Amino acid sequence: MNTPISIYTEMTPNPVTMKFVLNFLLIDEEGESIEFRKKEKAAISPLATKIFELPYVNGVFITSNFITVTKDESCEWYEVIPEIKELIKTQLATGEPLLNGELIIEEAEVPVNVSGDIEQKIIALLDEYIRPAVEGDGGAIHFKSFENGIVTVTLKGSCHGCPSTNTTLKQGVENLLRRMLPEVEKVITETV
Repeated sequence: MNTPISIYTEMTPNPVTMKFVLNFLLIDEEGESIEFRKKEKAAISPLATKIFELPYVNGVFITSNFITVTKDESCEWYEVIPEIKELIKTQLATGEPLLNGELIIEEAEVPVNVSGDIEQKIIALLDEYIRPAVEGDGGAIHFKSFENGIVTVTLKGSCHGCPSTNTTLKQGVENLLRRMLPEVEKVITETV
């Protein structure tokens, strides 16, 4: 990489996650993301593997131009941010690919029945209004299904275990979808 790597951090609504924002794209595909909640699953990503070598790391989420790291309670962010930033810079400078194997998609992540008109409208609304806000907070939201008036979404990144998740779902996602699509009665989440 010829461009110097620049990283800055942003707090997220989840106190145990921090967003590490880069000056370039890690994933070009809009809305795509990779999440590792266990060290063993991260073996296909040299970057995630390195981050998981830090003893306090509980999760790594990678999308567009940022990485969200989840830590345990054994340390404070001010103590570990410099170490994480340096590790990310060093690993990215090696030029290794983000993934060195096939990403195994968990069954819970596979969308169900996205063929209908309502499902397409829900996805469009999520992509236009909700996804940018959730990404701004270090997470991701994906449509899972729509059945009997209930929209099921999956949440990743800083959304996982965040105290604000229910508020975001009820006051944000559910209110918007119910207002725009009378067929929607309720929104629930499935965490992967």
